[in-house]
Amino acid sequence: MLDVFRKKKRDELNSLQVGLKDSFKKVREEFEEHRESINQNTNEIQTNYELLCKMDMKIEKLAERIDQVCMVLNQLSNKKDVKVKEKKEYDIPSLTLREQEVFLVLYASDDPLEYKEIARRTALTENLVSTYVLNLITKGVPMIKKFKGSSTLISIDKEFKHQQAKENILKINEFVSSSINI
Repeated sequence: MLDVFRKKKRDELNSLQVGLKDSFKKVREEFEEHRESINQNTNEIQTNYELLCKMDMKIEKLAERIDQVCMVLNQLSNKKDVKVKEKKEYDIPSLTLREQEVFLVLYASDDPLEYKEIARRTALTENLVSTYVLNLITKGVPMIKKFKGSSTLISIDKEFKHQQAKENILKINEFVSSSINI
């Protein structure tokens, strides 16, 4: 009788072990499925990030090309105007305070500057500086851009610099000129 009872208990215990193993096996399978899904999502996110970085680089290259075209067009229009009359008349819309800051950094420098240096002096990001330089070019401020390797050097046309010094064509705010670290 005791043997029958032990055998019954052993069978129940074996049955519980088998049930427990099956349950853990199902949990492990579900866990593996979730892990695979997470890995796939991670790979997809990484791929999307890489594509966005490539697109960002292409957009920057396009912006540089647009800057080059704007400069060439400005230079061509400046050359035509110089032939007609000696002194160039500038009709430049008013600049924002940040555009004035970027202009002043370039104005005060004798040498062309990189975006990085302008950003350091104005406490702005390089992307913002690039945008403000493009705005200055678009508004008609004669800028000179030189591409040297992977860096872009920017300066202001010397004739415009001299005329700005004499006439304050851009109507630079005195507060901005006194607050900029040049």
